[in-house]
Amino acid sequence: MTSSTEPVDEILPVGKLAALGLQHVLVMYAGAIAVPLIIGGALNLAKSDIAFLISADLFCCGLVTLIQCLGFWKFGIKMPVMMGVTFAAVGPMVAMAGNPQLTIVHIYGAVIVSGIFCVFAAPYMSRLMRFFPPVVTGTVISVIGISLMGVGINWAAGGQPVIGTLVDGVFTKIPNPDYGSPTSLGIALIVLISILLITKYVKGFIANISVLTGMAIGFVIAMAMGKISFYGLGDAEWFAFIRPFHYGWPKFDLGSIISMCLVMIVTMIESTGMFIALGEIVGKKVDDKTLARGLRVDGLGSVIGGIFNTFPYTSFSQNIGLVGVTGVRSRYVCAAAGVILMLFGLFPKMAHVAASIPQFVLGGAGIVMFGMVAATGIKILSSVDFQRNRNNLFIVAVSFGAGMIPIVAPTFFDKMPLFLSTILHSGILLASSMAVLLNLFFNGKGSSEDSHAHALAAAQSSDH
Repeated sequence: MTSSTEPVDEILPVGKLAALGLQHVLVMYAGAIAVPLIIGGALNLAKSDIAFLISADLFCCGLVTLIQCLGFWKFGIKMPVMMGVTFAAVGPMVAMAGNPQLTIVHIYGAVIVSGIFCVFAAPYMSRLMRFFPPVVTGTVISVIGISLMGVGINWAAGGQPVIGTLVDGVFTKIPNPDYGSPTSLGIALIVLISILLITKYVKGFIANISVLTGMAIGFVIAMAMGKISFYGLGDAEWFAFIRPFHYGWPKFDLGSIISMCLVMIVTMIESTGMFIALGEIVGKKVDDKTLARGLRVDGLGSVIGGIFNTFPYTSFSQNIGLVGVTGVRSRYVCAAAGVILMLFGLFPKMAHVAASIPQFVLGGAGIVMFGMVAATGIKILSSVDFQRNRNNLFIVAVSFGAGMIPIVAPTFFDKMPLFLSTILHSGILLASSMAVLLNLFFNGKGSSEDSHAHALAAAQSSDH
């Protein structure tokens, strides 16, 4: 790397790119395939169709990630970002699946239109940058990390406490019988300890893949204990082409389109916080134009998803935590991960092997990574003046409280109108909205230049 090359633009040797990229893929894999499983079950699709949805999703994850990292024309934030299907869209899509008047092609029609809406709305959403001074940014990033901690903790326990399964062709939720087993917790702890030991005592490239190495150790132990199943690997195809409009041409339902457009507004606000968080970690200025380029890919990715038989896309926040843990800021690492994901989509046997990694192996790594996101937010808050401006304490306090509602009390908003569920069940969105509004109330409207100056100062103070 020359002295004039920014860390985010560093091109690493192919071997390192492959290993670091695989690390990103394994971190996001469980989340990447979760939505196709849920929607496929809700639509009562055959196992072969659900497998196709997963392959299509992995292929599109990789393609959209490449666009986001490498960029072209007005698309792509050119930072180490992994793209995956947004969970914010699950509720509306399950509702569509439960409507006998609608089919899967109506879902794809709504996804495509909402993606186009997002592309055109992105420049206007990017102008929100001036409303994200350090007191807002630090709060939002901290809540993102804390929100994700629940994912990592459930991973360590072996998955979700309640799981969905097909019973007589009906998608049903049942208690997870293996949740919290001593074996799961023990292996997750070994992965966590391995990552910490590697980080402290090992230097160089191995330290950069500490998460991958820790997961490999956990995988080997789990395999030795008979906890790994490759069932179905022999039945998986070697190659499967992802054909556009596999289920037919999209159809359009106005109510579905409106609900998906609301989802895209939510994802754009969440992505804004995540891009700012990533900018802090990698030391890159995220200005209005840069943010608009990133948000446009949320929209373009959703259009691509609708064409290639999958769903709306957004940046995956767990991978932002991985960037913070490893200190590797090169966007080409995530581009390599994008290539790996596309190969997984085209070669189902590869995807099947990756899917065999138990969630408790991911758990130890998740706790480190998601905690790193929260720690980044705390670091930014440390630069905020709480002595001379005590109002900032109220901004942080109330925003944290709002962001915790969906985490500590999931049924808090259950009696509110159904169309508000996407908004009210996002702790990140609640915290962001509250922090922005309270900052306007107490401190007035700042300038985007002030926000950028503070952001760069915080980024430059990073140890990575």
